[in-house]
Amino acid sequence: MGFNLQLLFTGIGVGSIYALVALGFVLIYRATNVVNFAQGDFAMLGAFSMVVLAIDFGLPYWLSIILTLAALAAFGSIFNLAVYYPLRNRSFLPVIISTIGASILLENGVLAAYGPRPQSLPTVFSGQGITIGSVFLDSQYLLIIGVAAAMVAFQFLFFERTFIGKKLQAVSQDKEMASLLGISVGTMIMVTFIYSATLGGLAGVLVAPILFVSVGMGSSIALKAFAASIIGGFGEVTGAIIGGLILGVIETFGAAYISVPYKDAFAFLALFIVLLFRPQGLLGERVAEKA
Repeated sequence: MGFNLQLLFTGIGVGSIYALVALGFVLIYRATNVVNFAQGDFAMLGAFSMVVLAIDFGLPYWLSIILTLAALAAFGSIFNLAVYYPLRNRSFLPVIISTIGASILLENGVLAAYGPRPQSLPTVFSGQGITIGSVFLDSQYLLIIGVAAAMVAFQFLFFERTFIGKKLQAVSQDKEMASLLGISVGTMIMVTFIYSATLGGLAGVLVAPILFVSVGMGSSIALKAFAASIIGGFGEVTGAIIGGLILGVIETFGAAYISVPYKDAFAFLALFIVLLFRPQGLLGERVAEKA
């Protein structure tokens, strides 16, 4: 029982990272009706930014976090203007190809700057964690779970209790009607990209101390987060969170009881099963179209 609880704690921690990145997928999809396949690279940029600021430049850890999130917010606006905005009136396919191209550009840019050698980032905590019974609660995983829970609560309050949040919801539901009501659709989409990039950067900051910081980490996280958003019901904010947590737990238990080298396959096996029996996802609604 203690071993299973330990795995559950670790799985929730890993799943929280997937949930944060999946939220970025869902928010941009709801605002633009396209999938941003560079979302995982925002996490990669956040992790490498922490390496540059905290290790290379020797800045205080918390200052490095603040500067990293600010840099990712600025990068989100640039990404919107460079990748999405020029193609905003085209179909979804050119925009998706544009995000894939941006992902390749970002990964190769970081590869040229830092090389293929993985980097390591120390944790901010001096202590390793606490032990409750037979379960060891790692400090970094506690931070990940706590920050993820705080971001979920913030997102709920932001969308349900603020005027800007209501505008963002209106744009995600019907851009033309929102524009007729006087809402600046372009500004709201810009805010969405900024927020999604910041979420991705935050995920990178949180996961960097428990993983090696490498160029390929963004693609790996993005694939899991994309699968999580589909499992939860693509386009559903709550579904993205639930899907991320489920995927993290399945991956952790699968690695412990079946095979570590094949742990990545368990996520896609879960995705296959969900698509087979419930194609709309766990929280998605079935949509019927006339032929």
